Amino acid sequence: MDISVAVIGAGHWGKNLVRNFHSLGALDVICDANEEALKTFAGQYPGVETSVALSHVLRRPSVDAVVIATPAETHASIAREALLAGKHVFVEKPLALDVAEARDLTRLARDKGLVLMVGHLLQYHPAFLKTLAMARSGELGRIDYVYSNRLNLGMIRRQENSLWSFAPHDVSMVLSLMQEEPEEVLCQGGCYLHSKIADVTVSMLRFPSGAQAHFFVSWLHPFKEQKLVVVGDRGMLVFDDGQPWESKLVLYPHAIRWEGAVPVPDKAEGQNIAVEPEEPLRQECLHFLECIRDGAVPRTDGHEGVRVLRVLKASQRSMDTRQPVSLEVFDRSCADDDCFVHPSAVVDTGVQVGKGSSIWHFSHLLPGTELGRNCKVGQNVMIGPDVSVGHGCKIQNNVSIYKGVTLEDDVFCGPSMVFTNVHNPRSHTPRMDQVRETLVRTGATLGANCTVVCGVTIGRNAFVGAGAVVTRSVPDHALVLGNPARVSGWVCRCAERLDDELCCPVCGIRHTRGENGLVPQEESNINE
Repeated sequence: MDISVAVIGAGHWGKNLVRNFHSLGALDVICDANEEALKTFAGQYPGVETSVALSHVLRRPSVDAVVIATPAETHASIAREALLAGKHVFVEKPLALDVAEARDLTRLARDKGLVLMVGHLLQYHPAFLKTLAMARSGELGRIDYVYSNRLNLGMIRRQENSLWSFAPHDVSMVLSLMQEEPEEVLCQGGCYLHSKIADVTVSMLRFPSGAQAHFFVSWLHPFKEQKLVVVGDRGMLVFDDGQPWESKLVLYPHAIRWEGAVPVPDKAEGQNIAVEPEEPLRQECLHFLECIRDGAVPRTDGHEGVRVLRVLKASQRSMDTRQPVSLEVFDRSCADDDCFVHPSAVVDTGVQVGKGSSIWHFSHLLPGTELGRNCKVGQNVMIGPDVSVGHGCKIQNNVSIYKGVTLEDDVFCGPSMVFTNVHNPRSHTPRMDQVRETLVRTGATLGANCTVVCGVTIGRNAFVGAGAVVTRSVPDHALVLGNPARVSGWVCRCAERLDDELCCPVCGIRHTRGENGLVPQEESNINE
């Protein structure tokens, strides 16, 4: 595929990543602090460079992507360095140890146009992919309950407990199957080999639909078991990774019939479901390379990493406090301090609200929304899903910001102004697959009751007059008026109209012509 990969950390698990990326013809560098191990790898993989210096690897022009298999506490810092160096990133679970850090990494990858993928291995297991397909097709009916056991004797850790070591795989599978976020987590653990490191944990998730799930993980168990059970009202499915390929996945088409008011089970023989034998890790590595090549979003991208991490963090808090944890309360406690959300507003799970921001009466922020610091969201505002709003933005009453719209920093949205996200909507014709991206650059003002038609860019410090209808991109510092909106003059960063010499009569800043409109002379001088 002509994609070069550096594997950072080639220990117990990293050596498997080294093997797979080498077999795929993508391995360029192995980086590890253990010089003796590097000598061994140099003999195994002639022609592949080895290095103990991460900085050397990140400066290497031939490296397109890095694969991180270092201790969990280093994941976030190394991933950030790699993204800032312009490298695509595959990072083993967990993405980070802090939810805010994980969200920052996801945003950084998006802003730089880079692939960020998290190593939730079982999402690439053929048996789980088949399980997911059967569940989503409705073959199992309504999913009522899921449980997972990940048990063994051995691989006892001293840097992390069994929850963080084993459970990310199970959390990832459960969230994919349920297709909803849990509303409450209850977790209990037992510490037997060390007073503060749980060897055994049991976590229970409760979902808004009424469905439940639990996962039982332990490295202090008499035998190995890796089993996922999905209970639906039309069928039950067992994924047992300890079985041979021909019997890893078994469907039990049990049914419940009612005799009067008494439920009576009708048991049926288990049916083996055919699964193509493939190494999950190889499929995961291949998927990463294909996403880089095609510019696609990974199955386990940064957002998936954040979803799993927040459940793990809530589970840890439940275990520490010996109390159930509400995910909504947990999310707000994980957001930056000192934000205000009015009691009548709704902030869905998975929303990030920055420090100093306020959200007022009857507003609604949908999943995936990121609201920056010091923003003011007025009454009856809807933002999302998956919308990014920068720092210092002011969104006045009765504004809806739909998927596909991005606001940079210090954007002003006047009362009742309108964004669209589909060019030619019809009520009876679904067109969400035709969403056109709209970008509002830093410092722009969108006047009251104006309309911004999707697919345009509003330039830096531009000013859209009240009631204008924007149908084409607006240059930096342009003042546009009318329907359709046309350039009617130029404005300064302080929003004052410029004179004929392109000078601000208030702050005195002169402007020059640039590629995308006007440039303040002070910035022009800096660029020179």
